[in-house]
Amino acid sequence: MRTDGHVHFVGDGSNGSGCWLRRNSLFDQLIEPFIKAQTGILKSSIKLGVDQAYEQMLISLIKKSSLDAVLLLSMDYPYDRDGKCLKQKAKFYVPNDHVLNLSQKYSQIIPACSIHPARKDAIEELERCADQGAKVLKLLPNCHNVDCMDSHYRSFWSKLAEIGLPFLAHTGGEFSVPVLNKEYADPRILRLPLECGVTVIAAHGAGKSGIWDSDYTSELLKMMEHYPRLFTDNSALASPNRWRTIKHLLMPEVQNRVIHGSDYPIPTGGFGPWIGRVLGWTDYQESRLIKNPLERDVFIKKAVGFQDNTFSRLADIIN
Repeated sequence: MRTDGHVHFVGDGSNGSGCWLRRNSLFDQLIEPFIKAQTGILKSSIKLGVDQAYEQMLISLIKKSSLDAVLLLSMDYPYDRDGKCLKQKAKFYVPNDHVLNLSQKYSQIIPACSIHPARKDAIEELERCADQGAKVLKLLPNCHNVDCMDSHYRSFWSKLAEIGLPFLAHTGGEFSVPVLNKEYADPRILRLPLECGVTVIAAHGAGKSGIWDSDYTSELLKMMEHYPRLFTDNSALASPNRWRTIKHLLMPEVQNRVIHGSDYPIPTGGFGPWIGRVLGWTDYQESRLIKNPLERDVFIKKAVGFQDNTFSRLADIIN
């Protein structure tokens, strides 16, 4: 099965999904039309609402691509260590039930739940989501405010390992979602989940997102030598700000631990990889002709040298 292992849902609750999208600042209001245009739902969202328009667009893109399915990510709110919800710090929210419901509706959707381990019901919710078909847990430690090394969360990681769900963890810098603790971008905080027996996928190869971000890719590669359950993904690496990480993940000793992901709806294109000389001019020009962003990302990843099994590795792990 060929999968995209890193796809987001974005909704505003307009169709009863329970999704939430922050719109309280002038910047949020100004940028929203551009985001809708980039995802192709500027007009359809007026008639259908953001939830339904995004759902229809995403399913259409998958069906018109060479992919069989995508891992669709829920998005929890951030919390403090005592279990207090920090909704005011969030950019958007996608409830587990919405993604689980979509996976029942469409065979092309593989559901990933998102549960902050500080929640009072964290383990209960984890068991519930797994029982209903969730295949992966997704968190952004630096944005969700999760110190994965905190012994307070050991029972949560142990339960995750017992259930057998992989942990897809954002690593490296971030700019599209507010960062609450930049230190938690370091993949070395994932050692406790790994030591509890969890299979971990360190998203984005732990590279830089912004100019001032720390680059943790070398630390991630060192960890992979010691933790056989540690994987990474190449999501967003076709974007102008993350292409520098590509060459590290193409190394022969790393390739068999890389999972394909796009990070849709984050814009993808070949300009960054071309400027960085990891994508040839002819392939760059051809990529610009591919309108489907999921398929464009597949084309770029193959063109720069990622092997075919990169696209099936997630299915192998979750099955």
